[in-house]
Amino acid sequence: MRGESQREPAWTRAESEAMSAALEAARQGPRGANPLVGAAILIDDRLIAVGHHRGAGTPHAEVDAIETARRAGADLSRAELLVTLEPCGHTGRTPPCAQAVIDAGIPRVIHAIDDPNPTAAGGAAALRAAGVEVRSGLLAEEAAVLNARWLECARAHRPFVTAKTAMTLDGRIAAADGTSQWITGPAARASGHDLRARADAILVGTGTLAADNPRLTARVGAAPDPADDSPSSVAPASPHQPLRCVMGLRPVPPDAALRADDHWLHLPTRDPREALAALAALAEHGAGHVLIEGGATVLTAFLAADLVDELVVHIAPLLLGSGRGAIGDLGITTLAEARRFRPDSPPALLGDDLVIRYAASPRAH
Repeated sequence: MRGESQREPAWTRAESEAMSAALEAARQGPRGANPLVGAAILIDDRLIAVGHHRGAGTPHAEVDAIETARRAGADLSRAELLVTLEPCGHTGRTPPCAQAVIDAGIPRVIHAIDDPNPTAAGGAAALRAAGVEVRSGLLAEEAAVLNARWLECARAHRPFVTAKTAMTLDGRIAAADGTSQWITGPAARASGHDLRARADAILVGTGTLAADNPRLTARVGAAPDPADDSPSSVAPASPHQPLRCVMGLRPVPPDAALRADDHWLHLPTRDPREALAALAALAEHGAGHVLIEGGATVLTAFLAADLVDELVVHIAPLLLGSGRGAIGDLGITTLAEARRFRPDSPPALLGDDLVIRYAASPRAH
């Protein structure tokens, strides 16, 4: 995944260490429609600043590092910028990073891998046109692994998929009588609303819709319960609301709580690939990140199709012994076929509940 400018560059120790610092910083960002990106700035082989992207609408990694360097009084006309992904060349929620680098007067840039997104790509060419020395390929393999599934999504023109589930210690999402509210405590449930606020679309099955009648909105605050998903909840709404999606063959009832406005969609299918094709068509309108919240049927379907790129598991210190399992039959008959995930950040204890984030392993090609 090297750029065109230099196939076998000779990297200095300082450059390699700076790119390593950028990769470590990138891991602090949230996964979703945007890749994890980190940046570092060297002056005379000294690491001056490190930055990373903190999510949609926030400064990109390059700008974050530039602003940090400026606050330190650095002379950027002598700087070298190292970034884990080619600087973007388009205007989205933020201006083009390539132009920010040019405006900062930075003369040299190294990016680990090229951006496969045709909308965002082109930053390296813009930098070269402005007289900036551009090289690529440093720690390219590590950068590709970091964003392996995001890169696959970008090339396939499909949304990045996060699946979130809340379960007991023995893997149950509901008791034998169907009760499930609430398995996890308020702190863990509030973190689920943070996930909703980052997603462009939230997806549940018609079974979950019938059982819980959720509003599927992202909410903040603590009045009275920041994660109460009942229609009567008065917790304030987040500024960003995902498209509310229901997947399944059963119709959406006229009195369903998610019908509060027109910002919802029914996907009359049980095939996750067909559903994702429909959502992928919405990517041009901002649906680049889909959050699956349940139930077990929908989650199982996406896992079976290997279409879950990130898995967020909330584990409550409860035992039920029976009831609804979090995941059904994936069609796996031998250990070698297991769906594999790797821990993406240290587990977090929210109240009494454990929250663990996993990134899906790259597909074998």
